[in-house]
Amino acid sequence: MPAADDSQTVLADPERWVDGYGDYLYRYAWSRLRDETAADEVVQETFLAGIRFQDRYTGEGAERAWLLGILKRKLIDYIRMRNRYDRDGSYEDTNDPSAQLFDQKGNWRADSFAADTPDGQLESKEIWDVVQKCLQHIPKGQADVFLLSVMEEMDSDQICSELDISPSNLWVRLHRARLALAKCVGARWFQDEGVTQHA
Repeated sequence: MPAADDSQTVLADPERWVDGYGDYLYRYAWSRLRDETAADEVVQETFLAGIRFQDRYTGEGAERAWLLGILKRKLIDYIRMRNRYDRDGSYEDTNDPSAQLFDQKGNWRADSFAADTPDGQLESKEIWDVVQKCLQHIPKGQADVFLLSVMEEMDSDQICSELDISPSNLWVRLHRARLALAKCVGARWFQDEGVTQHA
């Protein structure tokens, strides 16, 4: 009987991760954190964790997807750590211009970014770019809960557990984030439209 073929064993290949997946992982991290240093840090942590646990890569899925899964965990860890050191959620505004971006329950309105036509797709991308820029200008604690709730689609209990905050604190932060984002997106969107119309 022939000896077992060890070439069947699939191992992750850390030597090619930086060249093969570094840019993709960095863009993903940056789109969530909007901070170059933080994005670099979580990608490096992802690679280190990948090396440390490469024996857990089964080869059943794409290596990039496996690394992305690690990155998502590192993003949550980073946001939790940042949240511990920055508990400020102090943005106040009494005007609520958020109805265009959020429904009555406070959920992100998917129809805000409806894109049935090529023009609609372009507008949808432009609005999303504005939202991501606006996330840089609201307090980190608010941006973090918005990111986890809307972009990572985590449920409230999971967010509270990850960030070690109460449901009422989560609600307040999300409410303030929605207000700040609606105000910022409205101001930037109409400003950009005005520039386009007068160009």
